[in-house]
Amino acid sequence: MRKKKLLPALAAFLLILSCACGPANPLGGPDPTVSPAADSGQDHDTQNDTSQTDLPGSTEEPDSDVPPREGMMRSRLTNEWVDADTAMTRPIAVIIPNEANAAPQYNLSEASVIYEANVEKRISRLMAVYEDWEDLNIIGNIRSLRTYFAYWAFEWDAFLVHSGGPYFVDELLADPNTQNVNDHLGTDTEAFYRDSSRPMPHNLYATGQGILKVVTNKGYPLSYRGLADQSHYRFSGPSSPNVLSQYGDDAKSAVYIDMSGCYPLTRCYFEYEENDGLYYRYQYLSGGEDGPHVDGETGRQLSFKNILVQYVDYQELGEEGYLEFACQDEGREGWFFTNGKGIHITWEKDSDYGATRYYDDYGNEIALNTGKTMVCIVLEGDNFTFR
Repeated sequence: MRKKKLLPALAAFLLILSCACGPANPLGGPDPTVSPAADSGQDHDTQNDTSQTDLPGSTEEPDSDVPPREGMMRSRLTNEWVDADTAMTRPIAVIIPNEANAAPQYNLSEASVIYEANVEKRISRLMAVYEDWEDLNIIGNIRSLRTYFAYWAFEWDAFLVHSGGPYFVDELLADPNTQNVNDHLGTDTEAFYRDSSRPMPHNLYATGQGILKVVTNKGYPLSYRGLADQSHYRFSGPSSPNVLSQYGDDAKSAVYIDMSGCYPLTRCYFEYEENDGLYYRYQYLSGGEDGPHVDGETGRQLSFKNILVQYVDYQELGEEGYLEFACQDEGREGWFFTNGKGIHITWEKDSDYGATRYYDDYGNEIALNTGKTMVCIVLEGDNFTFR
């Protein structure tokens, strides 16, 4: 039985869409070289009897590396070495628009994990999770919250940074455990400023020091509160990266990932660069051309070591077209891409602050590679392709 977590107070208003169930092949399309089917043809009962040790390279190898200098720890977001103070400080999760008129975004390339999900009218929005955020001089621009972003932020015990939200987020924001920095609150204005050279609503920004002042004034603890899982993603050690070779033919070539069928306004896609082992992000830009998704502050193109595609069940709220996702669920499908290959996965999340866990078709929790991660949240029924 699937477990679903939608806001109870909204249940009376939610309309189940007729297209809520996706096709058996989560990518859709008949060509297996472009859209490989989720089922490899093996008996899944037999697969589930396969132990983790039967998949060479899938286990989390002991990491014998020593830190570059004393006082460093592994990041729980990326597994990279970071200063201990950074590793022990709660991250921020910033809600950032991603339509053409909102570009460029600033310091987006500094985020450790980025989520992308649709909001109303097929507009997509980003939630950027920053680990080392206190000295960032500009973050944003910043837009309003949706409840599903909050539930993913909870997994990291992050401070939510946003500019208000629709009426149905009020109950969640009123929860004592929800600690947020909100432009719509008179107590939080010190964190934000508007740039008069850009038109509203795409001209609201925050600074790391401003966020720190608001968090301190509110009495929010900077250290982790013990609400979220201490271990979130499972990582392979840098000395033994997960190249997905243990999956044989089930690991498909994935040097180009086209998400335009899921995000039709930004039409984003990723290209794999073998020389550094990263996926580089491209999307629609103002002027009608596709091009590199570049950070306006650092000048760097967004790039990721890991890409997770996560299908979600969803419902629509009233005539406004707001979306509500089943953030708590189990057995939902997805894909994991790293090092130019991809495998079919499933995911589950069983509590508000519990981490989303991702499993291969053998029932083993997947091991991400050290580095940044992009999480593409995809509506059931939407399709994407890769090759």
